[in-house]
Amino acid sequence: MGPVARRGHGRRRAPMAEINVTPLVDVMLVLLIIFMVTAPLLVAGVPVNLPQSRAGALDQDKKPIQVSLDDQGRVFLDDERIALAALPDRLAARKAAAGTEPPQVFLRADRGLDYGKVMAVMGELSRAGLTKVALVTEAGAKK
Repeated sequence: MGPVARRGHGRRRAPMAEINVTPLVDVMLVLLIIFMVTAPLLVAGVPVNLPQSRAGALDQDKKPIQVSLDDQGRVFLDDERIALAALPDRLAARKAAAGTEPPQVFLRADRGLDYGKVMAVMGELSRAGLTKVALVTEAGAKK
């Protein structure tokens, strides 16, 4: 539908009353493609389920695996001290014993411990296929 000629004084054209939606659709498709490409990149990193500081304890059917690091970097699986090199084999055995669903892991680390040692243990957890990791902290003072 083009411009409409009016009757009367000359051939003035009336303004076009249509909206061209083609540029709008083009822009929306480009934005959709950008979001589809960048969304998977935003979740890269170590998968960690962090507990909320004011939340209560969760009801669990199964006992979680507890991995602890003391102030000197020694590794404990539940209450047993083990070497860091033995951790992957022990975690793989625990995962196999758990069945189809991987067990929850609670990671406790001393406040003064080097960040690299904690990340080494988290890397071993990830390599063993244990992705449900919760970092355990003390309840802080409410402000």
